[in-house]
Amino acid sequence: MADYRLVIIGGGLSGLAAAIRYARYFPDVLVLEQHIRAGGLNSYYYRQGRLFETGLHAITNFAPPEDKNAPLNRLLRQLKIKREQLALHPQIRSEIRFFDRYTLSFSNDFAELTECIRKEFPQALPGFLRFYQNLPEIDPFTPSPFRSARQFLQSHIDDPVLVDMLLCPLLFYGSSMENDMDLSQFAIMFRAIFLEGLCRPMGTIKDLLDMLLAHYLSLGGAIRYQAKVAKIIHGNQQANGLLLENGETINCDAIISTVGYRETLSLLGHQLPEDEKRIGFVETIFQFPVENAVDFPHDITNIFYNNSSPFKYAAPKNIVDMNSGVLCFPMNFAGNRLAETGNGPQLRITHLANYQLWADMAKDQEAYQREKFRISHQSFIEAEKILGQLPKNPAYEDMFTPVTIARFTSKHAGAVYGSAKKIKDGNIGFKNLYLAGTDQGLLGIVGSMISGVSIINRYILPKL
Repeated sequence: MADYRLVIIGGGLSGLAAAIRYARYFPDVLVLEQHIRAGGLNSYYYRQGRLFETGLHAITNFAPPEDKNAPLNRLLRQLKIKREQLALHPQIRSEIRFFDRYTLSFSNDFAELTECIRKEFPQALPGFLRFYQNLPEIDPFTPSPFRSARQFLQSHIDDPVLVDMLLCPLLFYGSSMENDMDLSQFAIMFRAIFLEGLCRPMGTIKDLLDMLLAHYLSLGGAIRYQAKVAKIIHGNQQANGLLLENGETINCDAIISTVGYRETLSLLGHQLPEDEKRIGFVETIFQFPVENAVDFPHDITNIFYNNSSPFKYAAPKNIVDMNSGVLCFPMNFAGNRLAETGNGPQLRITHLANYQLWADMAKDQEAYQREKFRISHQSFIEAEKILGQLPKNPAYEDMFTPVTIARFTSKHAGAVYGSAKKIKDGNIGFKNLYLAGTDQGLLGIVGSMISGVSIINRYILPKL
């Protein structure tokens, strides 16, 4: 007899969503998480008594409660979570800045972006509107061969700068391939970021995770931490159980893996696909004293910037590419009063990074730490070019690199968005083993959670 009907590898948001959905019907489910806490790429840690988030800049797919068909609201119904529990706060506005010359402002009101395009790129506006009208014709959920989002945009919009500016936030917030993304993913991300918009729950990612975990445990599900899977036991295209690194064996009837396609193949002992270029990032977190709040903008949530022509979203030849990036102010959401908790302003700066160079550097920890300090300082200077002079007295700063991601999440090459090859239906050729999460192709917090729920609905619940 199996120990569990269902085991989920990975306690990130897709894994937790899958577990909650299944536990609503049958509580005999176990989540295995290799880390000391849940969250995966969207987790947290403590330094100097302060909580710092990893991953979460914002939640996409904001929609009003009355929009019953919006992905966010459908997800919450599937999980039996009340929307009020999230206490969502919409973004104030965000910007895309290119060459210190072009600026597009967008909020959760799509008309704002359209008006900015009319002012900045009047000749391209008709093409943009045609693109927008044709966007609903794309079916993002039916598995199909790769189609280029860039080519689709270019077929409607003849201004290469506007094409790059529209791609920039979507690539930084969801693309696993260089300079482009699959058209299906693009359609999902365009809706998630530009048509519905960004928001944040009140509190931190810990509050969100605590709420999800409490809900899951109340349904009778189980989770184990520091339980790294060493091997998936299988035969005749059927998974039978898992071997943990501590030597323990867990038998089960079905498995959902959220750790990635390549990573799952490795657990199966299968031949790995030819290595591919993966997109890595560095991010520096600067926390400032409360008194410095007046020195930071309060009316902007994110700035996506680029100073190279053409815009390059690719693994850089150098250790970091400072020509583009994201400046995030995680407290600047409408009605979000995090600053009143006593925490000062926070600035998070993200750039593209070269995993292999960082991995080579990390072999000498002193050199690695010096390089982190150097890049952090340089990143701060780049931010000042955009924001003007900033206070030089952060109360705390820290940086993660692709090596950090690889160490704490086991993501190959520290790639936040996983493999460029997505298994859209989650089927990797097994009778009872399925893929969910990043490498299913649904990105962002809402997308990753929908991914977990969709696999339960499609493959697991029909077998109950």
